[in-house]
Amino acid sequence: MDGLLVRIKSRMFIHAHRKALHLLDGEYGSLVTGRSMDFEDLRSYVAGDEVRDIDWKATARHGSTLVRRYTALRRQTVHFVLDTGRNMAARAADGEAKSDVALTIVGVLGYLAVRHGDEVSLLSGDSERTIRLPARSSENHLERVLRAIDAAHGLDAPPSDIDRALRLVARMVRRRAIVVVVTDDTLLGPEQTRLVRRLRAQHELVWVTVGDLDPLRYAGAAAVDDGWRIPEALRGDRRLTAELTRSIDDEIRARQEMFDDLGVSHRRIARVDDVVPSLLHLLKARSRA
Repeated sequence: MDGLLVRIKSRMFIHAHRKALHLLDGEYGSLVTGRSMDFEDLRSYVAGDEVRDIDWKATARHGSTLVRRYTALRRQTVHFVLDTGRNMAARAADGEAKSDVALTIVGVLGYLAVRHGDEVSLLSGDSERTIRLPARSSENHLERVLRAIDAAHGLDAPPSDIDRALRLVARMVRRRAIVVVVTDDTLLGPEQTRLVRRLRAQHELVWVTVGDLDPLRYAGAAAVDDGWRIPEALRGDRRLTAELTRSIDDEIRARQEMFDDLGVSHRRIARVDDVVPSLLHLLKARSRA
């Protein structure tokens, strides 16, 4: 049976535009602000490259535009912090499992990290369990991370509680690192906001929200916690459905504004096919911040 990483890489290279993958690989270094970089080699310019990276002398000699490529002088650690509680067994925008979207996010960013010589670790859990895997830099280790995430998700999982994982990171991860949080489509409460402020001060913090399924698009959609469904009689009420749509849009906007105010890079991703372009958008925004 193919490994999870093999499947994710296949999706990346088959469904994502080649140029987008190249740009995503180039933007990976923006995860660490002020990262110390060392010159590695030259490559051909592609749309989206920074003008400041063009080597004008080499360009003149070669006859085509060349840019300098850099590598980090110090290996970084990427800590993936995931909600593996029951909420992540729900459905995302196109009816895909939210856990599949989360798994793809970790697989893509983890693959980039390993390609760049960085280490990846996992700290995930819910209201009852904590799953930890140490930092390592290899595709075999990333496969173990992905399998641990995949095994933890399910409708029989305990309730979600991302706060437990955030508290563990704040207490246990002392050295400055890259912390990537992948969690459910909810607004931050006061305790989460306090933890986010602390982690933002301690680390390079990236927050990815896995978007919920639109309950109006799918008849029979039910909440994973209590099974609640929108009554069929209400689906035909244009005023009520318009209010629900407006409420969902307002919540998405409020969440983004909250992360902007906190100075945290945030992206809401609701489809597996949106993972590569959305992560590219997030990393490019960081590089320009």
